[in-house]
Amino acid sequence: MSPRTALVTGASRGIGKACALSLASAGHRVIVAARNVQNLEDTAAAIRAAGSETFILELDISDRESVSSGISKASKDFGRIDILVNNAGVTKDGLAIRMKPADWEIVLHTNLSGAFYATQQVLPGMMRERWGRIVNITSVVGETGNPGQANYVASKAGLIGLTKSLAREVASRNITVNAVAPGFIETDMTNSLTADLKQKMIEQTPLGRMGRPEDIASAVKFLASEEAAFITGHVLDVNGGIYM
Repeated sequence: MSPRTALVTGASRGIGKACALSLASAGHRVIVAARNVQNLEDTAAAIRAAGSETFILELDISDRESVSSGISKASKDFGRIDILVNNAGVTKDGLAIRMKPADWEIVLHTNLSGAFYATQQVLPGMMRERWGRIVNITSVVGETGNPGQANYVASKAGLIGLTKSLAREVASRNITVNAVAPGFIETDMTNSLTADLKQKMIEQTPLGRMGRPEDIASAVKFLASEEAAFITGHVLDVNGGIYM
């Protein structure tokens, strides 16, 4: 597969950073996007150290104008975007009965609307080229539900629906749209959990450990490759067997 240009949102840490590094290792040029530019510098430095090209993009994925102007600038400066990884996400957990409207809205705007905004920006170029890969990072809880995360679960379940609808819309242009659903992964998001809760989740995982960001990145790299050319509308579970 010839080198292409990939855009990874939420690339400043965790799964997004691992995805950016993995795509770079496959020979792609990578645009790394997030709100925290300082952390993006760390990701970019690691990509450059491995001998690949990268471009830093400050982006607020929950803001449609920020996404529109940012991706437009990145495309002009760095070339057409061939691969999009919609990874940026936030949590604002709480029981539904007491959930503040702002906590519902920011999670839906960031996790679901943000992915849609980014997708809208890259689709015209992919359609003209008649080639594209879109990979949405959803979650095992988007498939199972989870108490105290109505907003997060709704956003991740919505990403699965978005994936399947888009896959049908753009298949005729040789664009694939898939999702990766991580299970319990070692990230900043899970580091805030208590030791007891972590142990409980590990015990519920047949493979007996937490996943690593690199486990997710490997799945993303595959779905972005030519080897996955006949896969679209699929949700790839990378969860250690916690949900089958």
